[in-house]
Order: sequence, then structure tokens, then C-alpha cells
Amino acid sequence: MLVVTAPPAGLDRFTHPWRWLREHPLALDAALAFAVLVCMVTASFADPNGPHGRPAFFTRTPDAGSVLLMLLAAGVLVFRRRRPVPVLAATGALSVVGYVTGDPPAPVAMSAVIALYTVASRTDRPTTWRVGLLTMTVLTGTAMLFGSAPWYSQENLGIFAWTGMAAAAGDAVRSRRAFIDAIRERAERAERTRDEEARRRVAEERLRIARDLHDVVAHHIALVNVQAGVAAHVMDKRPDQAKEALSHVRAASRSALNELRATVGLLRQSGDPEAPTEPAPGLAGLDELLDTFRHAGLPVELARTDRDSERPAAVDLAAYRIIQESLTNVQKHAGPDAKAEVSVVRVGRTMEVTVLDNGVPAAAPDTDSGGHGLLGMRERVSALGGTLSAGPRYGGGFRVQAILPLKTRPDEDEDEDA
Repeated sequence: MLVVTAPPAGLDRFTHPWRWLREHPLALDAALAFAVLVCMVTASFADPNGPHGRPAFFTRTPDAGSVLLMLLAAGVLVFRRRRPVPVLAATGALSVVGYVTGDPPAPVAMSAVIALYTVASRTDRPTTWRVGLLTMTVLTGTAMLFGSAPWYSQENLGIFAWTGMAAAAGDAVRSRRAFIDAIRERAERAERTRDEEARRRVAEERLRIARDLHDVVAHHIALVNVQAGVAAHVMDKRPDQAKEALSHVRAASRSALNELRATVGLLRQSGDPEAPTEPAPGLAGLDELLDTFRHAGLPVELARTDRDSERPAAVDLAAYRIIQESLTNVQKHAGPDAKAEVSVVRVGRTMEVTVLDNGVPAAAPDTDSGGHGLLGMRERVSALGGTLSAGPRYGGGFRVQAILPLKTRPDEDEDEDA
């Protein structure tokens, strides 16, 4: 775990001025220009060709023209961040004037070196190459042509070396800054992508839970309603049949509570009690599902050719829920004398689930009525990449057919396994 602590009070006294200078770049440039001016003035009092080949200080004094050139060059450096190329041109021109008019020349080229570094650190590499070569050629050539020392003197070679190092150092700083900015931008983009992916998965999980809740509640409440109506109708004349109907009501309500508990358990927080670990319903429990409808008074026939085939968990759950919701709609809308047929057939790499009934067409559910049953089925099938068709049959009744691919996307399999 990373622990961030405040810097010591004594250290803050030293870091505060630098922080203030970084927040005020013009003041920092002014301080740099003053430091360059001090270095140029100090170097103007030195003779590079002193005794024993060492520089000798205070053996010469700069004239008024040299002092003016150094003041102008240092003053121009204050604006090096705002206008780097014009500042380089100005300091280069002042350096050329110093080499032409001074003997020995004033060290105005120091300001040109700083300006060249600024251009290299704030422009692109082609511009750095062009401007750097031009500055290096002009300053070195002027020093060789107008200086009193031989063209191969150490001072002339020093101008060549310092301008080259300034351009290289500025380009390295620019490359490092660009690299850091690219890393920061990639990190921010990855953070945004991670947040968007998390929100997308949360939305998909909410939709899936809403579909499961709707399927569970609609199916079992419909069965409870039918069985309760049967029990109320035969309570006085046939108490044995009423008792059987009430037992079915109790079984349906218990099953509804168990499934609701398993679904709501997904919404618990990490500190809540552990959610049930029962497997999600699938076609393995299709016979028990159909028995609940048969006990409720709906004759259902089943035809299956997929008992020995393996199915992805998402497809297995979707097929179960589609059959459950379709039979619930038949129970509610198809009338008291309706019959239903369910078929589960594997065709190549797909599985076809069909639910037919012979109810009255006027009593069939309307696909545009705004209910959530058919909408939930369509969403389940679309999420798996399949197709769903639902509508009245010719001659009466209603037909629901879903074609589900047996090869789902990898992320969906991972979600279902999780």
C-alpha cells in the first residue's frame, strides 16, 4: 500500500520557491536570463589565452558596446518560451554582431546556446536539425572569419561543440517529455476504457437480473393464480381436488421464493451472507417445469432431440426461460381449453426451441402490448446472437420460435460461468 506523507517542514522552505517558479514561467525565464547575463559579464573579464594556457580573469575589460550586446541578449531570453524561434534569431544576430565588432568578442553566444536549446525542446526534430545546423554554421563560420584567433582555435571549436550539445540536449528533453505525455495519455485512456467496460457490464448484469426476476415472478404467480382459482371453485364440492390444488400453490410459491432468493443473492454486498450456490435452471429441469403447467391444467406435449448434446450454459438458460415464459403466456392468454406443444431440436450448430398453442387468436398476446415477456425473450436471444419469431398461427393459436447458436461469444461464457 502506498502511503503519501507530507514533506518535512524544513524541506518545504527550500521546495516552495522552486514550485513558485514552475508555476510562473516568465519569472523563471527572467531569473535564467539574469544568470546568463552574470555568466557573460564574468566571462568578458577573462582572457582565454592567459599564461600557461589557462584563462586569466580581470586582465581585460569589456567596452560599452559589448556590455550593451550582452544586456540585449539577456533581455531577449526572457521571452524564450513564448517566441523561441524569434528569440534564437535575435540572440544569433547579436552574437554575430559581437564577433564582427569586438576584439576579443564578448561571449554573447551563451545566450544563443540557451535559445537553441529552447527551440530544440519545444519544436519537432526536423526543425531542430534545420535550425541547429544553421545556427552552428553561422556562429562557427563568423567566429572563424572575423575572429583574431586562427580558425582552428579552441574557442571556435568550442562554439561548434556548445551549439551541437544544446540542440542534442533540447531534442532529448523534448523526446522525454513526449514519452511521458504518451504514457500519461495511455494511462488515462485505459482508465476511461476500464470505467466504461465496468459500467457496460453493470448495465448488462442489471438487465439479466431484471429478465430473470420477470420470468420467475410471471411464471410462478400465474401458476399460483390458476391453482388458487381451481381450489376456490371446487372447495365445496370436491375438497380432495381443492387440497391437491393448494398443494400445487404451495409448491409453486416455494419454488418462486427459492429462485427469487438465488437471484436477489447476486445483489448482495461483499459483507453480506453468502449467496446460494445452486446452479441456474436449464433444460435438464424441463420435465419438472412442464409438470407444473400440467398440474395447473395446461396439457403440454414435449418433443426433444437434444438430450445427449452439450449446450453452453447461456444457451441452456435462455432456452429454459423462453419455454417458461411462452407457456406462462399460454396459461394466461390462450383460454381454458388450450393445449401446448414444446419442441427442442438441434439443427447443425443451432438449437431450435418452438412453443405452439391452439388458443383463440383474439386471446393471444399482442407483441406490441408493451409487456416485458416477449421483450425479455428477444433480449435473451439477441444477446446470444440468435433470432426470435413470435406471432399468431394460421388457423388459431400462437407460435414462439427461437433459434439459438450453440457457439456463444467467449465473454458470455465467462460471465455465465462466473
